[in-house]
Amino acid sequence: MKVVHTIQDLRDHLRGQNRIAFVPTMGNLHEGHLALMKLARQHGDPVVTSIFVNRLQFGPNEDFDRYPRTLQADVEKMERERDVYMVFAPDEREMYPEPQSYRVLPPDDLGDILEGEFRPGFFQGVCTVVLKLLSCVQPRVAVFGKKDYQQLMIVRAMCRQFQLPIEILAHETVRASDGLALSSRNRYLTADERAEAPRLYAELGELRQRVLDGARDVIALEGQARQALADRGWDVDYVSLRRQRDLKAPLAADFDAREPLVVLAAARLGATRLIDNLEI
Repeated sequence: MKVVHTIQDLRDHLRGQNRIAFVPTMGNLHEGHLALMKLARQHGDPVVTSIFVNRLQFGPNEDFDRYPRTLQADVEKMERERDVYMVFAPDEREMYPEPQSYRVLPPDDLGDILEGEFRPGFFQGVCTVVLKLLSCVQPRVAVFGKKDYQQLMIVRAMCRQFQLPIEILAHETVRASDGLALSSRNRYLTADERAEAPRLYAELGELRQRVLDGARDVIALEGQARQALADRGWDVDYVSLRRQRDLKAPLAADFDAREPLVVLAAARLGATRLIDNLEI
């Protein structure tokens, strides 16, 4: 497996390849990331992974400086799995040799809701770096996880509108045995918080079951889930029932039960902010 740090080296090694499968990451890899790479291996060759902690998608009070950077351990994990041909691990000077004054701004109705409401500028930073990475790697397919559901939708729409010849593949959220969605930020949790953390997924499951059982009062459904989490010490940003196709709220109290839905949530447990979602 090759590790390169410059765009020129990346392009030199990939010249002439037309079936590249790409998995962008911020490193600190876990089984969820490795699952994305296995899916990429099924749909392309060679597989390229990037490891870059992107400053543009962190707010001023977020965890950019303490975000775990574990390049050597990440490389060892990928070498054991043998799914990845090349790791692109640039530094900030390589990705942003000059101030990034050109940025990709997603539309308000998708980029400023849910995560975008609570993390202003986040999706602008995501779209800008993803477009830049796609330009560097020029893959045929790229793989993203469903845990970041809104991000997946935004990246797909961006590629479609810019006519990029790239298929965006989605991998189901990879979970621990107790249901907690795997995330690099889980390492911030204390032992007690880690024991409580699966409650977020459990509440989404209960809301999902209420919908399947016929409940249609969206405000009440969301409120019950938020209150249940708050009662256990969570600081809830949102629990929101949305349509899968556009992340808009169901339009009527008696919404069509055949409409594919998704419930999304973000909440803090202590100092750690967790997100999750569950399709219905």
